[in-house]
Amino acid sequence: MSAVLRIGARTDVGRVRAGNEDSLLVSDDGRLIVVADGMGGHQGGEVASATAVATLRAEIEAGRSVEDAVVAANRAVLERADGDPKLRGMGTTVTSGIVDGSSLRIAHVGDSRAYLLRDSTLRQVTVDHSVVAELIAAGELTEEEALVDRRRSMITRALGIERNVAVDVITIDLRAGDRLLLCSDGLTTMLRDPAIRTILVDVTEPDDAAGALVAAANDAGGADNITVIVADVTVGEVTVTGDTAGEDRTPDDRHPTVTDAATPDVPTPEAAPRRRWWSRRAPS
Repeated sequence: MSAVLRIGARTDVGRVRAGNEDSLLVSDDGRLIVVADGMGGHQGGEVASATAVATLRAEIEAGRSVEDAVVAANRAVLERADGDPKLRGMGTTVTSGIVDGSSLRIAHVGDSRAYLLRDSTLRQVTVDHSVVAELIAAGELTEEEALVDRRRSMITRALGIERNVAVDVITIDLRAGDRLLLCSDGLTTMLRDPAIRTILVDVTEPDDAAGALVAAANDAGGADNITVIVADVTVGEVTVTGDTAGEDRTPDDRHPTVTDAATPDVPTPEAAPRRRWWSRRAPS
């Protein structure tokens, strides 16, 4: 099957933060989609996520695999921080997917997420690299307790923190009718999965669905920057639409993009979690 992704994307500052440290990318050929959530203060976080996204795009255009592109993005964030004392300690999550024939290859570091909606069932494809996720998996914390736990902002992996980074790699064989969601934790800390599923099931157009998710997260408090990419799998030739289709979507871009891509079952991460952690922000 030759598949096409019809894509809607939004990034929003939310209702609490002064600036937007998230970045996103929908490539002009629709093959590469990326969400990155920066940390290290407004300037550092914004620079880290934008650097990661720009490096990913350049590496993919140079023919690198998506996992190698993420490793290169890690180096780029480190080098940028090394060259500017004001940026020391900055980092970013990244969740990226690239179409390869009839599959989507995902490379993931941090707690931004990828979801698959298939036959009205929503499944989280990625595993959060966070302290609370590890505690939930170990049976030491419930999901409800995690919502208010002071460690909920602590992540166990990020780009720009160490010279070597472990990248989870997941391959999804897509089917026509699937819907994909990539998002920063500004969405998932405001909305539980059932609420996300309802919007993804009920709102037909991917661009409208992306807007509805951002609006719902803001209505729930908008405590963080919110970035979402919604991609519908159809059959046809690759087309690109939208005023800013194919551009890097950095924090100053507040408007949606619709674009298209190629292709298509669900995951098995290929890397093990780390045990150290870093706090993205002070818990509230």
